[in-house]
Amino acid sequence: MRIKDFYLEFSRLAEYVQSIALLLARFAVAYGFYEPAMMKWSDIEAVAQWFGSMGIPLPTLNAYMAASTEITGVVLLTLGLFTRFISIPLIVVMIVAIVTVHLPNGFQAGENGFEIPLYYILFLLIFFSHGAGRFSLDGIIFKQKA
Repeated sequence: MRIKDFYLEFSRLAEYVQSIALLLARFAVAYGFYEPAMMKWSDIEAVAQWFGSMGIPLPTLNAYMAASTEITGVVLLTLGLFTRFISIPLIVVMIVAIVTVHLPNGFQAGENGFEIPLYYILFLLIFFSHGAGRFSLDGIIFKQKA
């Protein structure tokens, strides 16, 4: 068997785990958004004040928007429902988090840098481009094959 044939067969077999990988990745990212979303909702006024102290315009509105986007993302990613759609506003939330909080701290996660939000953006780009996979409500409702 030539290396090309071997690689093509290996790739074909690897596609069987794509939906499982997407399912596990969705759960991991949803879990990552859960704690920040719940923290925001537990004291939304303090979050609005914090947003204001960073110069974010309309801090109360933006606190509610960020918290709502995150908790909606948790639910939709977990269910695999409208996964491509929710990925976009979650990416925006992560970009804002990087620019306003993490960027001045550098890259390293241990120093509150932008490493983890960047990883979330990369995962969300995968969900945006590949969808939720077969093991999702998107897969059931919209008959996704991935």
